[in-house]
Amino acid sequence: MMMFYWIALMVVSFSFAGLLFRLVKGPTVADRVVALDSIGVSLVSIVALLSLIIETEFFLEVILLMSILSFIGTAAFAKFLERGEIFDRDPR
Repeated sequence: MMMFYWIALMVVSFSFAGLLFRLVKGPTVADRVVALDSIGVSLVSIVALLSLIIETEFFLEVILLMSILSFIGTAAFAKFLERGEIFDRDPR
């Protein structure tokens, strides 16, 4: 089973490298936002796989925190792309 974890870690690391390329070279801002969200998912996967390899549960809080921050960042970018601002100054 440990060999499967190492292979999965290598595959996720290669996809992470491809996502970094898409983040830098993306033709549109929307492509960069999707790449950034996917990088967050890849980071969570890498930490989870490392937690399985090391056989510890100490990284579960880190995984939860990274997931929450990735979601908030993606929601903020999506709102910025839609409206041009993140925080509404007009109370309606």
